[in-house]
Amino acid sequence: KLWTTLLSAGFLLAAVLSHGQQLLQMRLDLQGVLWLVLGVGVSLLSLVANGIGLGVVLHWLGLKPQGQALVGAYLATNLRKYLPGGIWHLAARVALLRSPTAPLQHPASAGLALVAVLLDPLVAAIAALALVAFGGWQGGLALVCVLPLLLLLPRWLNPLVVRLERSKAAGLGLTDAVGMGEALAEGPRLAGYPWPLLAVQAVFVLVRFGGFACCVQAFDLSYGLGWGGWLAGFAFAWTAGLVVPGAPGGLGVFEAVLLLRLGVAVPEAPLLAIAISYRLVVSLADLLGAFTARLDQGPNS
Repeated sequence: KLWTTLLSAGFLLAAVLSHGQQLLQMRLDLQGVLWLVLGVGVSLLSLVANGIGLGVVLHWLGLKPQGQALVGAYLATNLRKYLPGGIWHLAARVALLRSPTAPLQHPASAGLALVAVLLDPLVAAIAALALVAFGGWQGGLALVCVLPLLLLLPRWLNPLVVRLERSKAAGLGLTDAVGMGEALAEGPRLAGYPWPLLAVQAVFVLVRFGGFACCVQAFDLSYGLGWGGWLAGFAFAWTAGLVVPGAPGGLGVFEAVLLLRLGVAVPEAPLLAIAISYRLVVSLADLLGAFTARLDQGPNS
């Protein structure tokens, strides 16, 4: 994790230093600023969509979530992904789903709570990779990125969930859940292809891309690449930021992969400006989401 963080940060620093003069010369007009404001709103909407996605996961696992309360809890814990380690938002959600105040009809067991919290980003990553295909063949990358859809077949998904449980349970302080993975994977809860989960997570990634598209529009760079290419580059970089061990919240990893992936087709200085602007936009959306959720929960939450 340390080396990934250092390499990503070093790459970004080198890019900023290399294009510093060009970045300083770039200016946003009023329309560009409005696009960024819209990007904050769309990014905030994507967080709500992701909270709904977690509710779909819980429902698919046989639990009965309380929609509005669950989304609020999701937003309230989202800022913890920026803490060192990158797992504290997951730990908070597992603890919440197990607690007597869980936004469920009945509190979840440790095993089910862990499965739900792990399935959510797993399916989101697979859905995002599948969207890479919208950018065309890309030298075979489209086929490679579609293949992970096979991992959601029950014969592959069940052992994958068990492995994820075993690797994450100890780190999340859930050693009592380690032995529960086999029973969950063999039972009917994880039977059948999770089409509802895949569909809602694909919608989430598309709305997330909407916030990024607003940043592209702010710098008037949409002409440089078709929207299918922008979507493919974003989806690939977003997945890398989600799954590659590194800085919390994918900080640095997303930007580095985006520059490496699209830098051959788009001028690097404007692309770097878009990446930095998007990071600011989503960070502000995270702050607004958490603040709004805290206000909604009241001072005694």
